[in-house]
Formats: sequence, structure tokens, C-alpha cells
Amino acid sequence: MSILVHDLAHARAGDKGNTSSIAVIAYDEDAWRLLRQGLTAERVEQAFAHLGAGKVRRYEVESLRALNFVIPNVLAGGVTRSLRLDPHGKSLSSLMLGIELPASLPQS
Repeated sequence: MSILVHDLAHARAGDKGNTSSIAVIAYDEDAWRLLRQGLTAERVEQAFAHLGAGKVRRYEVESLRALNFVIPNVLAGGVTRSLRLDPHGKSLSSLMLGIELPASLPQS
């Protein structure tokens, strides 16, 4: 059984050049626990691999119950070079919210 990130959080995307930054903000403390354990940089890297994403870095902002993922090389060159319909990558937050996580994770 699995759960979508969408069921646990909302997301906001930003861009800088060819790099996207996507924040995932948990709805509550239980969701935060599941996200911290299950939404790893490796899992995000796999989800974005088809777009040419580089090595993903994950940052925790515990006071906001948020994770920020920095995803290089995912914007096809960035705003001034990309031929994609969404050169800023704002729709990438939808891809993030569609990632499946195990419904139950071991307690840490």
C-alpha cells in the first residue's frame, strides 16, 4: 500500500537558471514524519530522471515542517533557452506531489 505526497503536503516550485527548487510543506505532524522518512533525495531523483535531473539535494526546515529539494539540470536550459511549455518549471511541483511513498514507514 502506498500514499501520494499530495495526500501529505502541498508544494511550491521556483527556478534559478537550469535548476529547480521545490519546497514540500507537510499538512501536519504525522505527514511531516512520513515525508522526512520517505521522501528522500534518491526517490525524488528517480522521479525526475526522465527530465535529465542531476544529483538532487534535500534540505530540511523543521520549524516549517518542510523539505526543500534542489534539482539541477531539470529545466532544459532554463527560461531563456528551454523550448518546454513551462520553462520556469512551476508544474514540476505537480510531479513532486505525485510521488508514491510507502503508507507506513518504520519508526525512527
